[in-house]
Amino acid sequence: MTTTPTPGTTANAGRHAIMPKTMLAIVQDEYGPAGDVLGLEEVPVPVPGVDEVVVRVHAASIHVGDLVAIEGDPIIARFATGLRKPKTPVPGTDVAGTVVAVGETVTRLRIGDEVFGWCTGAFAEYASGAEDHFLPKPANLTFEQAAAVGVSATTALQLLRDRAVFGAEVLINGASGGLGSYAVQIAAAFGAEVTAVCGPGNVETVRSLGADHVIDYTKEDFTLGGQRYDFILDNVANHSLARTRSVLTERGVLQSNNGTSGGRLFGTLGTVIKTAVISKFTGRQAPPSIKFTNRQDLLVLKDLIEDGRVTPLVDLTFPLPQAADALAHVRSGHARGTVVITVLEPGTRP
Repeated sequence: MTTTPTPGTTANAGRHAIMPKTMLAIVQDEYGPAGDVLGLEEVPVPVPGVDEVVVRVHAASIHVGDLVAIEGDPIIARFATGLRKPKTPVPGTDVAGTVVAVGETVTRLRIGDEVFGWCTGAFAEYASGAEDHFLPKPANLTFEQAAAVGVSATTALQLLRDRAVFGAEVLINGASGGLGSYAVQIAAAFGAEVTAVCGPGNVETVRSLGADHVIDYTKEDFTLGGQRYDFILDNVANHSLARTRSVLTERGVLQSNNGTSGGRLFGTLGTVIKTAVISKFTGRQAPPSIKFTNRQDLLVLKDLIEDGRVTPLVDLTFPLPQAADALAHVRSGHARGTVVITVLEPGTRP
């Protein structure tokens, strides 16, 4: 197979490099456990639309939304992902790689550019997406680290932007996961005094991310301490809302972010409704917040990363054929940081 040309070669004038017609991708035709419904198949390489680029995927990462899309659980989520079967047969959104084709109206990116961002169908050798969904990869990150930014980092940024102000006392419950590890670093970068709650095996890791104080939840219950917080980001929900709010300052705010917990039919909808109602009566409970990856937030994160104030925490990496194992590791709830899928150069795969 011919390799991708470097920037500045004549291939860029033709708007695409020499690429194969097919690629390996993780494909699902139905909902269910990853090990049962995911398969490695040969599928057509995507063709860019007029405002799109095609990226040769080097790495893709997993967030809890990928589990929802693959498992179709909670069932209410299928109104967005497809009622009977997934609308998008190749899962994955967060990606890093090299541009190999560009659409007619693309102006910011060139063939050979190393990029990171988001798209559909990231668990594959090639993926396509709008030009605005990609930025040049920070030079101080590997492809695996860059792929780990995406949804988790932008969600953490959006939840903390107006809360983790300089000098604020911020508590992150569930500080060692994909979103939590970013939340600790972003809050610290904004000048907040950060208290992080995690398990015993992650104490030193979380401290290294910039937490001023670390609580091992197996030894201490943060809701029983004397410390009060201006903002709590709760990624675990292992205490009642009222009990968690009891350790807020007078004007403190609790943001509940419960991931994939909840019942099979409606997931966290019960908590979403509860927090929405409570937020109408007290400013101490933040309402539910739906977050989307966007270019502006990715630019902010890129600056924080290049300044060395935020570094993606990558847990384990799995090769593309073992994507189901990677998803099972995320499902176990024991991931430290973000789990990443790596993709071999086409032509070198086994």
